[in-house]
Amino acid sequence: EPCPPLGQVSELAEQLEERLFQRYSSHNQLIQERLQALAEGMQRVEGVQAELRRICCTVEAVYEDLCL
Repeated sequence: EPCPPLGQVSELAEQLEERLFQRYSSHNQLIQERLQALAEGMQRVEGVQAELRRICCTVEAVYEDLCL
């Protein structure tokens, strides 16, 4: 069976690319939203860690004052 003309191959490739883009664009949007939510969650975790470090330093200072 002879090969299809190059123009036809190119057109089919473009159609395939368009279908793939349509199919996965919604998934890509969902991934972006979840990555954004993850980044925001990580920022909150960093804030909590900083607060815990401050609390620990305060408790340590109080403990030292009580023991000395």
